[in-house]
Amino acid sequence: MTQAGPAILVTGGSSGLGAAVVDAVVKSGGRPFVIDRQPPAEGVPWIECDLADTRAAEEATRGAVAQTGGLHGVVTAAGTDVPGRLADVPATVWERVVAVDLLATAAVIRAALPTLRETHGNVVTVSSTLGVKAVSDATAYCAAKFGVVGFTRALAAELAGEVGVTLVIPGGMRTRFFDDRDARYRPGPDAVLNDPAHVAASIMFAVTQPRGCAVRELVVCAETEASYP
Repeated sequence: MTQAGPAILVTGGSSGLGAAVVDAVVKSGGRPFVIDRQPPAEGVPWIECDLADTRAAEEATRGAVAQTGGLHGVVTAAGTDVPGRLADVPATVWERVVAVDLLATAAVIRAALPTLRETHGNVVTVSSTLGVKAVSDATAYCAAKFGVVGFTRALAAELAGEVGVTLVIPGGMRTRFFDDRDARYRPGPDAVLNDPAHVAASIMFAVTQPRGCAVRELVVCAETEASYP
């Protein structure tokens, strides 16, 4: 890992899309730093944190800034979901999905803003195709991911000229995201899912844009993705 490369904070960087982003940062000569509940790949510095605790997420972000000496980018790849009908999903579970997917996104970016302003860095938030198209049995996830869309668009207007802000809207990917679900909520055997490395490459394109150039939004999915448009 090149120590002189730009430091990129990746939430949820121990698995799934986040891990793919970490790999992409390393391959580009950057220095990934992970905030997650589980350890990332060997040799990647990280801070253990449950992102549902937004004050802890802010503190972990400040710790990342201190350990890296300053951030050049933030990728909020952490995400969770527990599908089910609103009346059937316990309130604490429903609210945790919103906390991790939306509130922690804002908390981490809020804590990172001072260093990102200094470096004129870039933020990439991760929504979902279900952040622009609602489906049944996904009220928490859709609420959170629709929220990420609105939050990011407002943030881009707020930080224009100071920090680059990009919204990424990925479709379904081949990760462990679906593993703990009931069978009815898993992709079928014929589902075509995208490789998270492809989405990570798009994220790296956005996060490494030079000062003065902003990639505002990217939709990245398998070309036969059923949930978009």
